[in-house]
Amino acid sequence: MTATTDGSAGAVGPRAAAASTTYDTDASASGLDTAAARAAERAVEHLLARQDPEGWWKGDLETNVTMDAEDLLLRQFLGILDADTTRAAALHIRREQREDGAWATFYGGPGEVSATVEAYVALRLAGDAPEAPHMARAAAWVRARGGIAAARVFTRIWLALFGWWRWEDLPELPPELLFLPKWFPLNIYDFGCWARQTIVPLTVVSAKRPVRPAPFPLDELHTDPARPNPPMPLAPATGWDGLFQRLDKALHAYHRVAPRALRRTAMNLAARWIVERQENDGCWGGIQPPAVYSVIALHLLGYDLQHPVMRAGLESLDRFAVWREDGSRMIEACQSPVWDTCLATIALADGGLPPDHPALVKAVDWMLDEEITRTGDWAVRRPGLPPGGWAFEFHNDNYPDIDDTAEVVLALRRVRHPDPARVEAAVARGTRWTLGMQSRNGAWGAFDADNTSPFPNKLPFCDFGEVVDPPSADVTAHVVEMLAYEGRAQDPRTRRGIEWLLAHQEPNGAWFGRWGVNHVYGTGSVLPALTSAGLPVSHPAIRRAVRWLGTVQNEDGGWGEDLRSYHDEEWIGRGASTASQTAWALLALLAAGERDSEPVRRGVGWLAGTQREDGSWDEPYFTGTGFPWDFSINYHLYRQVFPLTALGRYVYGEPSPGSVR
Repeated sequence: MTATTDGSAGAVGPRAAAASTTYDTDASASGLDTAAARAAERAVEHLLARQDPEGWWKGDLETNVTMDAEDLLLRQFLGILDADTTRAAALHIRREQREDGAWATFYGGPGEVSATVEAYVALRLAGDAPEAPHMARAAAWVRARGGIAAARVFTRIWLALFGWWRWEDLPELPPELLFLPKWFPLNIYDFGCWARQTIVPLTVVSAKRPVRPAPFPLDELHTDPARPNPPMPLAPATGWDGLFQRLDKALHAYHRVAPRALRRTAMNLAARWIVERQENDGCWGGIQPPAVYSVIALHLLGYDLQHPVMRAGLESLDRFAVWREDGSRMIEACQSPVWDTCLATIALADGGLPPDHPALVKAVDWMLDEEITRTGDWAVRRPGLPPGGWAFEFHNDNYPDIDDTAEVVLALRRVRHPDPARVEAAVARGTRWTLGMQSRNGAWGAFDADNTSPFPNKLPFCDFGEVVDPPSADVTAHVVEMLAYEGRAQDPRTRRGIEWLLAHQEPNGAWFGRWGVNHVYGTGSVLPALTSAGLPVSHPAIRRAVRWLGTVQNEDGGWGEDLRSYHDEEWIGRGASTASQTAWALLALLAAGERDSEPVRRGVGWLAGTQREDGSWDEPYFTGTGFPWDFSINYHLYRQVFPLTALGRYVYGEPSPGSVR
């Protein structure tokens, strides 16, 4: 990355054009059609070559260096940190440092205090001296922004494990939280599944307050080592912030007097909850953070490292490591094979591959094997609903998600499988489960129904990103599109979803993207859903969205949106052109009947002109979202599947519900 005058690495101003080159493939429509068809053909070949022999696809899931730093800190805490792992992780972490000494949480983004603190500590573990120029720059950058005291709670928990921060100066999270009934505010099922799986083990860590010997001091990261955590005045008691700050003080007082028997019972309950949710591959929820904290919690409760639960958990964490050719090691926060496979199947089918192609049939076989037919935590809010659906990861039976289920069904419908009865049965179960997971307002969240409590995000402990799972436009749109393909466009539940989408269109004509960046993703999801469900392309909401996409198209013909759009309106629809975001815009415009429009021609030209010789696209920018602004993702397969889908629909036309080409 290169630093710019404002100190950000590779940043693009919100109103700046994304690139200086305009890709004019051909002045004539026939020339562009030929270029698009050839680009789609190359993309099909490239994607087919990346399929695993078992039928699935998986691209790297890149996040930020806190994953790598926390992996090293975990191993240091458990006493299993080895030189090869440390050296490889440090190589990756050093490579991600910005010229000003900080680390960002996404490519081209600004420096971030917590990421920089954790990266710095990891490099200290690797032997980098604090006097080294790159370390001195990082420490000075942290001090200038408030020091460790300005870092998030998670970062300070990691430091507390080694005595670099006082447990007394962290928000309290008692394990007795698990005793709260499901109807009571702040019970664990008020939290989104990712937060729930993280918070339960952290209640044990918070109660135990372990401290391992610190291998070195960190005075250089404090603005004043004598007062590392200057006292801050409480917010007024009349507001939510003040109320929860005072609740935290009460919980700290309770920690000192908590009855031992009650606390022991609570921690045993937490241990049982954790162990019961360990997946067959040893992980928890298929994501790294809950697995890390679950391993720590169980270890504190007496599980030795050779216990089958611990051994399987540690082995699962090793599978999150991506080893590069240069010897570096990057930790994935999660793995996305089901998501990547259903999107790749749709892309290949829409890109011209015959519906009975062996690669597609093999992909369907694998997806059918991944169907989840057991009840998980989602049943707390939907008791009695029969299971059926798909998760994001290889193993995550407790938490199938609505987004994956909708897209898998759409993928299954693209393929002519030799066992149609098996496909029909899986689709029927997935559709029934998805309909049953509709929230009361008519829309769909990702993992749970009606996970909309206002309280979890207000806890002082929860400063690490979104901790609830309210309905979103992108997930709701994917469900509506799937239901339309299943012949349910007129189902009252589908119509309620459409009404919700129309009511949540932004004033500028776009839709907010919860799980992708951002308004381009939301709009690219919603318009194909609305038209699939029968809304005419002349509908006012569709015309507003088309106009908005035209106003944010970059001069080079592509589209891009920076993650800063999540908290700065100046960035909405603005950023360097990317292959995935250009494809999302094109999917929206093609669904809206704009195939022959100038924006579509320019967008298709940009995709064809930026494609590599091997049929792939380059995309260093992060276009996926874990938590809006707080946790960003670069799905390495997005740059392949979405451009192929868009080019395929441009060349072969829009797929229609109820048909397989």
